[in-house]
Amino acid sequence: MEEFATVLEKAHVNSVTCFARCHHGYNYYDSKINPERNHPNLENRNLLASQIEALRSRGIRVPIYTTVQWDEYTSMHNPEWHVIGEKGEMTAGLYDATFCRTLCVNTPYRDYLKNHIGEIFSQFEVTGLFLDIVKVIDCSCRWCRAGMKEQQLNPSIQADRLKYAIEMMKEFKDDMSQHIRSFNPECEIFYNQGHISPDTRESIHNYSHLEVESLPTGMWGYNHFPTVVRYARTLGHDFIGMTGKFATDWGDMHSFKNQAALDFEIMHILAMNGKCSIGDQLHPNGKISQATYDMIGQSYEKVEKVEQWCRGATAKTDIGVLNPEEFQLTIEFWDQAKVLHGVTRILVEAGHQFDIIDTKADFSQYKLLILPDEIRVDAKLDTQLRNYVDNGGKLIVSHKSGLKPSTNEFSSDLYGVEFIGDAPFSPDYLMPSDSIGKSLSKTEHVMYKRGVEVAPLHGATTLCNVIKPYFNRTWEHYCSHKHTPSSGEVGYPGVIQQGNVIYFAHPVFNQYVQNAPIWIKKIVLDAIDMLLPQPLLRHTGPSSLIAAVNEQTEHQRAVLHLLHYIPERKSDETMIVEDVIPLHELSLSLKLDHAIASVKTIPENVHLDYQIIDDRLEFTLDKLNGHQI
Repeated sequence: MEEFATVLEKAHVNSVTCFARCHHGYNYYDSKINPERNHPNLENRNLLASQIEALRSRGIRVPIYTTVQWDEYTSMHNPEWHVIGEKGEMTAGLYDATFCRTLCVNTPYRDYLKNHIGEIFSQFEVTGLFLDIVKVIDCSCRWCRAGMKEQQLNPSIQADRLKYAIEMMKEFKDDMSQHIRSFNPECEIFYNQGHISPDTRESIHNYSHLEVESLPTGMWGYNHFPTVVRYARTLGHDFIGMTGKFATDWGDMHSFKNQAALDFEIMHILAMNGKCSIGDQLHPNGKISQATYDMIGQSYEKVEKVEQWCRGATAKTDIGVLNPEEFQLTIEFWDQAKVLHGVTRILVEAGHQFDIIDTKADFSQYKLLILPDEIRVDAKLDTQLRNYVDNGGKLIVSHKSGLKPSTNEFSSDLYGVEFIGDAPFSPDYLMPSDSIGKSLSKTEHVMYKRGVEVAPLHGATTLCNVIKPYFNRTWEHYCSHKHTPSSGEVGYPGVIQQGNVIYFAHPVFNQYVQNAPIWIKKIVLDAIDMLLPQPLLRHTGPSSLIAAVNEQTEHQRAVLHLLHYIPERKSDETMIVEDVIPLHELSLSLKLDHAIASVKTIPENVHLDYQIIDDRLEFTLDKLNGHQI
């Protein structure tokens, strides 16, 4: 244990989550109430106790991990507690090489969990619990079916099952948190589902903090963290960003992430104002990997040098993006609305500062709101948006955002358009203008995804028109390998402005997810420039530059993080960050609300020359090598 603690201490680790029970269902402490579950090959029957003693003696915190919905021992011995699909199936096959057969916490399994957690408190001084795999899932077990019938829901209808599952999971968290706090009212609690989505807000009182699990080289990818973190940080709780040391995903034993990749992921977490967590897995022989912690130590040493410029920092933002997940239920626990990837990429690539928000956020704190592609608007949200615009707020709306939840008509005249129907042609073509697509050639640009046909209301202005193709491609009428060329004939409006609202008829953000046409990005950014002519940040860097503006009010300082690491598609499965490519002579311009006393690099403490021009702070960074504050 001394070697274990020494390696962690030298790697600048100040907190490590250790296992009470794993997905295989085995205990790593000497359980008295479930001795049959104690790991059969554990030489030290009290491994967890030894770990806690060794780590806490060095000032290292030890939250305790236990699994919830994945437990192979319980799966084998109590199959009646499984989540059951609508056809009577388990969530994984009996002979699959996996422990991912999900258990339902609406069964008597919950009583086992409560007893298990109670025993942990009886044996240890528990300061924090990480409860893993706590997700909403469609279940037709006999307990869930009975519960649905009591609530006059129909178990044979998926929508009713999901409605019940959402409420049941809220009730489970309430029940379990009350149970935990009966032992220690101050115990830190986190329920992990691999993603932070709007359903988390409904149970936020059960969390002490949030943890954004996002292994970019694993199933999450490099688009997940920058998107989900901008929502998680709006929920009023401290959060931890969690990546992994693995080359790919969890359980990738004896693999090592590239140092540049780990540095990037950790500094990205800092830039978003999160605490840092790196997932690892202990070898069954109990010997910790020195090579792993040499790598982790290099990253955490860099963190230590800049921590004081990160503590208590909050993001400064201009733009709020409404989160479609609030309106669309998904049962994939790590999934998220892909349209958000499109919005995030475009805004990050342009240096814009933004949050991803839900309808419970304070809209007034944002100068511009974006409703990307698929935000249906009910009467309550329509009133919120109208009040926001009436008070000077700006709005960008695309495609079917703004339509009522159950009908294809706009929620009001706020958007300056009347819905006619799906566009009669697809693909069709957008003709740039002097305001939208102003840097593009004044020729047709293909819009691959089908848009909608709308008519401008009185007083609205068409900024760009759609040009029709000769015909839609069918087996009877086709031209060349892909879509039909432009006919040159104007068909219907493509971009419309009414006051402080700009509407795009095409799903521009989903289109950027699919194949990132440069013209899509340019027309969106032109619309933003029209509505937000003085953004918080401008820079002369490439689109691969990530910039985040934060503020430490207590210290009266703005903190600008700059990151330049480029994930590359070097393999079929994984995005790779290998090389750090420096940037030189990077010009920065910020619109801040305070007088500036000095500009300096951190942690080097080198003062930079600066100017105030038209109320904007202007300065140049000679060299950016990976990450710079």
